[in-house]
Amino acid sequence: MQTNVHRSYEVRLTAPFHDLDPMHVVWHGNYFKYFDIARFGLFKQNGIDLYRYSLDTKQIFPITRTTTKFISPLRHQDEFICRAELLEASVKIVIDFEIRRVQDNTVCARGRSDQVAVKLPEMDMLFEIPHDIRKALGY
Repeated sequence: MQTNVHRSYEVRLTAPFHDLDPMHVVWHGNYFKYFDIARFGLFKQNGIDLYRYSLDTKQIFPITRTTTKFISPLRHQDEFICRAELLEASVKIVIDFEIRRVQDNTVCARGRSDQVAVKLPEMDMLFEIPHDIRKALGY
């Protein structure tokens, strides 16, 4: 296993007005956007650009499963940390997420996603993550 692999990534964000719902809290669907920002930060710090990879290899990594537990709402201008932690990258890529409000260290949401490798244009699911991606992620 590689020793310079980063298994987690954190990004500090602020909840903007346009992410709010009519109840003046962050709309639930926007948490997936925050998860994606952290996910792609995690990939980037390990030298992976999934967009470029898809163009070069014709392989994509769709999300096949997500779960989210909403614990405490984010509100307008709340600063928060979104953390992504890599759990697996062999057969599928599994990442856990946590959103924590900076002001009071309250956990606002937790989530998990699964991604698989798919070959284009056939849309055939591969039964393992490609070797170069596994290696970059330490698997």
